[in-house]
Amino acid sequence: MWYNNAIPYPLIFIMDLEERISILTQGAKYDVSCSSSGVGRKNAPGGLGNTKDCGICHSFTEDGRCISILKLLMTNNCSFDCLYCANRRSADVPRASLAPNEICELVTGFYKRNYIEGLFLSSAVEHSPNRTMELLTETVVMLRKLYRFNGYIHLKAIPHADPMLIKRAARYADRMSVNIELPSERSLKLLAPQKTKDSIVQPMRLLARTYLEEKGNRHHTAIPAGQTTQMIIGASPDTDGTIMRLTQHLYRIYGLKRVYYSAYAPLGTSSLLPALPASMLREHRLYQADWLLRFYGFDVEELLPPGANLPEDIDPKSAWAIYNPDRFPVEVNAATHEELMRVPGLGAAAAWRIVHARRHGPLDFDDLKRMRVVLKRARHFITCKGKYEGIDTRDPDILRAALRLPGGRVSPGDKYLLTGERPEQTGMFESDTETSLSAVYGQL
Repeated sequence: MWYNNAIPYPLIFIMDLEERISILTQGAKYDVSCSSSGVGRKNAPGGLGNTKDCGICHSFTEDGRCISILKLLMTNNCSFDCLYCANRRSADVPRASLAPNEICELVTGFYKRNYIEGLFLSSAVEHSPNRTMELLTETVVMLRKLYRFNGYIHLKAIPHADPMLIKRAARYADRMSVNIELPSERSLKLLAPQKTKDSIVQPMRLLARTYLEEKGNRHHTAIPAGQTTQMIIGASPDTDGTIMRLTQHLYRIYGLKRVYYSAYAPLGTSSLLPALPASMLREHRLYQADWLLRFYGFDVEELLPPGANLPEDIDPKSAWAIYNPDRFPVEVNAATHEELMRVPGLGAAAAWRIVHARRHGPLDFDDLKRMRVVLKRARHFITCKGKYEGIDTRDPDILRAALRLPGGRVSPGDKYLLTGERPEQTGMFESDTETSLSAVYGQL
């Protein structure tokens, strides 16, 4: 059944339940701002389920277990017309809605059958932001109080909704998110005219304050897993420099747990949108830069200027290292943990292994290999007992080429360097074992 604005709202429910679920789960797939819960909640007598802090939404735990979440829209019948959105008012798509009690029955039914371990609930803005937020809040309150559901709940906060509604919903959700979508106010006005900067920033500020107020309490009930957001990459001309500066601001000022990036995919025919999808490699580089901000002590000013994009041929940590030759090579037997963390290819785990192992004696390259330290990139930026095994050159172009090629080795007479021809682009994760391990464990 195709929804028509002239058809009364109740007629949407004539549609078969399975068909409505299919439509609303498909509509929710574009929102990537959900992952591991980061919170634990034990079951209560007479309750249903519990929340594990190891993660959900098709995440993998340390023991290799895959855990999943029901990702769902309450409705995709939207009154907003954001040009980049698949559920926008002008989109010719089937429309559907679910009532709060239907969602509760779905969640508890799926949980009992071991299909899911939690719920990610979002919604299009139907009728008004307040009405939509009321229904979302009613759903999570019903799940917690009537159905006694103790599993993980990630809930969307609706822009322009009343702050009291958002704050009440926060008391029943494990995590909430307000999607920024576009990284500049100018792009927001152009592509999502019904949204404003304040309508996104105000609920984000409210959730940050609520989280801090509850953080010191013994029974932390309001969004114990914090908040997240999402930005669409490539729908607007905003550069990576602009995106990463906003990201750093969100982490430092609003205390966000994660910023997610979603490469733009053409979903309409508007002349204001690019005709081609955004590069998935660009999305990948933004995640790598984000990782450097959160875990490696980097500042965005070190990585790229405001009007620039991250290089796609090498990762941002390697790019920074190449253009800071005065900092390298570092001696692994004398460098601080912070200095080791800035070596391309060395992550937090490898840096700590080196710091602890060298207490028993100086390390050489063979020792590092036995410790399973990834040396593909690191060999160009470190010495062991004064010995250097990287490329003996200060030419950044040669070093950059070495970091691009499998195995990490290249000679100054290489044909590529002489002709300037770019080699065929490899996949996001090359096939060699060291790089594959690096990708899995987040080592940069």
